[in-house]
Amino acid sequence: MPFIIYFIITWLIGLIIGWLVTKILHKVPISTLQNRVAHLEQHLSESQHQSQTLQAQHLQLGKELATALAHNSYLEKKIAEQGQSVEQLQSQLTIHFKNLANELLEEKSKKFSDHNQLQMERLLTPLSDKIKTFSQQVTQYNQESLERNVALRTELKQLHDLNLKITQEAEGLTKALKGDSKLQGGWGEFILENILAQSGLVKNREYVIQTSITTEDGQRLQPDVILNLPEGRNIVIDAKVSLSHYEQFFNSEHAIQRAFHLKQHVHSIRRHIKTLSEKRYQSLYNLQGLDFVLMFIPIEPAFALAVQEEVMLFNEAYERNIVIVSPSNLIATLRTIANLWRQAHQNQNTLEIATQGGALYDKFVTFVKDIKNIGRQLDLTQKNYLEATKKLYDGRGSLVSRAQKMKLLGARTSKVLDQQLIDRADQAER
Repeated sequence: MPFIIYFIITWLIGLIIGWLVTKILHKVPISTLQNRVAHLEQHLSESQHQSQTLQAQHLQLGKELATALAHNSYLEKKIAEQGQSVEQLQSQLTIHFKNLANELLEEKSKKFSDHNQLQMERLLTPLSDKIKTFSQQVTQYNQESLERNVALRTELKQLHDLNLKITQEAEGLTKALKGDSKLQGGWGEFILENILAQSGLVKNREYVIQTSITTEDGQRLQPDVILNLPEGRNIVIDAKVSLSHYEQFFNSEHAIQRAFHLKQHVHSIRRHIKTLSEKRYQSLYNLQGLDFVLMFIPIEPAFALAVQEEVMLFNEAYERNIVIVSPSNLIATLRTIANLWRQAHQNQNTLEIATQGGALYDKFVTFVKDIKNIGRQLDLTQKNYLEATKKLYDGRGSLVSRAQKMKLLGARTSKVLDQQLIDRADQAER
């Protein structure tokens, strides 16, 4: 500012000097020049006064500027401090509201979880039972298969020993049984039942003894044994004993007598074949029988002697749908049938395991769907909870805000809302 004043004064002085020189050169009158000088001096005085005024104003503005800058610096510092306080308060409020929301959500979720825990237990308990049953069935199946394989050789040896024992007992009983056909028949049935009991088959399930059957013409028949096969088929076993001529054959000393009794022994067996064939057990309407009947001869040597004498005897019987069996080959036949039943039971167990496995898989798929539904319900519950909190205190015009306004307007109340909820509602209204 002083530089400007100095420049103005210098300029005025220069102007006056220039003007004087011009006047002198033009020979202006002195009076005129004096008037102009006086005028210029007055103008200079006014300029100086204005300069002083401007200088004073400049000083005043400088002071005001300094004061304004200082105040501005103070305000900036204050604003920064307030901004930091607001950030801290906002952070604290955020943490507080988050904790409050988590507490409310945890409380709601706990109630919801307790309810869903019962539902999940109802779903999981049958599934767990199915899995446990399935595992037990598989373990039992494997254990039974192992035990059957281990016991098979033992049973075969026992059956072989039994066959030898039966043969020896049969020979020992020959003398006691000779001449009494009814007693011979009962003894043959006893031997047959004994073999069946040792074969691995179960009585009244896989075979039945002396069941009465009525034919289409009203005749009542009573086969010694009806053997049940898998798939609903049946085999009839009938014991036939021919001891008289067999015993006389061994006790005869002359060859002619021995030959006669041997032929009579073969003839007796043929007569049994014919009698059994005429009963046509395999064609009974209430039996799903095979095309043949087993004729059991309990004395192995008697059977072997007859076949040795008449090699076509077995074929003759087969043509009449009769299969002659002795203890040895009957044991093998029954053992084969027992294995067929074991295989059928194993197949049934396998089918049951497959069925249970399919049911288990279906149950698991349903369980997965239920879990997904529970997840969707949880998501929906959380969404509804957030919507409810928004209506309660987070959104504009929330219930907390309106309730507080009603209280401020003079509504009579006996309880006080949580101040944190009030603050949060106020914050949402801003």
